[in-house]
Amino acid sequence: MVRDPIASESMPSAEEICAALDDPDCREIIRNLDEPLTASELTERCEIPQSTLYRKLELLTDATLLEESTDIRRDGHHASKYTVSFEEITLVLEDDRSLAVRIERPARTADERLAELWSEVRKET
Repeated sequence: MVRDPIASESMPSAEEICAALDDPDCREIIRNLDEPLTASELTERCEIPQSTLYRKLELLTDATLLEESTDIRRDGHHASKYTVSFEEITLVLEDDRSLAVRIERPARTADERLAELWSEVRKET
């Protein structure tokens, strides 16, 4: 399954994806994301210092391996939650001998697409 064509993100390079997956902390984060979690929850589960965790979350989201969404709370203290945004990654050797990446992503519900749009709007304001 492929991400919506409306999505605003560009496809990261094979090098960016491989660099993120080569990092042991990034792999530990992915292993522990069996449900959407905040950075604080991930810090407890992964035993990774929070400052390091934030750098790894940025690396993973830039590589489009994690998705960040905003958990809207009534008290106004919204929190970012992270989820794994792929089911399968394939490296392909192209005809010109360069590496390409193909990422199979889970199907997205209307609620997930709306949450993503809301997150994007919040980033812009």
